[in-house]
Amino acid sequence: MKFQSAIAALVLGTVLASPAFAENSQQTKMADCNKQAADKKGDERKAFMKTCLSAKPAAAPMSQQDKMKACNVQATGKKGDERKTFMKSCLSSAPAN
Repeated sequence: MKFQSAIAALVLGTVLASPAFAENSQQTKMADCNKQAADKKGDERKAFMKTCLSAKPAAAPMSQQDKMKACNVQATGKKGDERKTFMKSCLSSAPAN
């Protein structure tokens, strides 16, 4: 019975911690936007804050595994040295996010 209680407590803790993380993230975003808007006043500041707070975070860089999958798809139909050269170039290039 103690094992089930421990699992229930772990699940409950995870559920309760999730909104706190989202709130902290929003607070960080608000603080960053406030710093950037320090020299703005009135309607200009209001418009800036609205845009800044609604902006989506930058996309995470593509993982090496995802990059390999994307390059493999693009290399379909290539064989031998042509494929090897293409894959080397594709995998060493910046991710296309």
